[in-house]
Amino acid sequence: MDFRLTQRQLDLQTAARDLADFLTKYELACEEDNGLPPEAHAEVRDAVLNAGLQAINMPAEWGGAGLTIFEQAVVQEQLGRLTGALWDMVWRPANALRFCTPGQRERFLEPVIRGERRDCYAVTEPNAGSDPQNLTTTARKVDDGWSIDGEKWFVTVGDHADFIIVLAAAGEDRAPTLFLVDKATQGVAVQRTPRFMHTFVYEHPEFTFTDVFVPDDQVLGGLGEGYDITRAWFTEERLMIAARTIGAAERALELAREWAVRREQFGQPIANFQLIQGMLADCAVDIAVNRAYFLQVAWEISQPDADRKTLHAKAAIAKLTASEASNRVIDRCVQIFGGRGYDRSYAVERLYRELRVDRIWEGTSEIQRLIISGELIKRGTNVLRLPS
Repeated sequence: MDFRLTQRQLDLQTAARDLADFLTKYELACEEDNGLPPEAHAEVRDAVLNAGLQAINMPAEWGGAGLTIFEQAVVQEQLGRLTGALWDMVWRPANALRFCTPGQRERFLEPVIRGERRDCYAVTEPNAGSDPQNLTTTARKVDDGWSIDGEKWFVTVGDHADFIIVLAAAGEDRAPTLFLVDKATQGVAVQRTPRFMHTFVYEHPEFTFTDVFVPDDQVLGGLGEGYDITRAWFTEERLMIAARTIGAAERALELAREWAVRREQFGQPIANFQLIQGMLADCAVDIAVNRAYFLQVAWEISQPDADRKTLHAKAAIAKLTASEASNRVIDRCVQIFGGRGYDRSYAVERLYRELRVDRIWEGTSEIQRLIISGELIKRGTNVLRLPS
């Protein structure tokens, strides 16, 4: 078994790291101004296109970078080093858009791939978070289309996107279905834009939908396919969260290590003190072990004969352990920085606030544990094994 990255994978890793290094110049402005101005978004768009890292999850024949899941994880790990969720400016269209019809692809997906449009995904509701089947957003059949009513919360990139992928219960059978909804459609409104503990380049608004007409040709993936499509998206996105959080953790450790070596107290560098050394060592262990695992799962998912049910649970393991490990790492790194670790101008402080959400979104840590235990109960310990 060869664990070395291929030359192509190394080149992608270098391109992603170079792009991340370029984007760091926007970090403090994003923090201080709660976002970036239009000219910065335009500069980043050009940089992403020049790096060839636009829509890395979409096929090359559609204009995307056409990367495998493993290659995407390699890229996302490097982008995860960025604060302010600037990694999200390196756009990855929602995986659900792979189910577009040719006409939908031309209108919705291909402009997103080119960086001309932006999508967002509306699943969560006031009473449907960890349990998305408790949907109250409905789609009522009308002439030539559907009328959507409901409310969606935490719609990431909802401030910047110009169309929304909306999960709704369609028809009398309440079939879970995805709809492509232009944000400018009459009846779509932003109810509130919450201020969260992190400062991200994009917001997470709450939307209401009141008698929103959506034509039949904007149903995505077919009636009743909404849960299955969303579940597939969760599997890949959870793995990318694992990659990004470990990239963030490594940046934090690099900064803490550098600080410990040059910061002096009691006449010597604090790196000489065993309690500091213990924290550095524990950080290295958390990062190394979790990197090995998310890369393993990314490799498995990239195989054509992959068992999707088992990999759903393995992605849950990767997301659970990496998100929790990265939170341990950043907590130690803030402690190593002392008072400066509590200063927002330091990356470790920003990462401390930002990494907390990774234990919540795309499925809480508790939901990941339920997925993992469910797989164990139903199918045994195969979830722990490498494919034969």
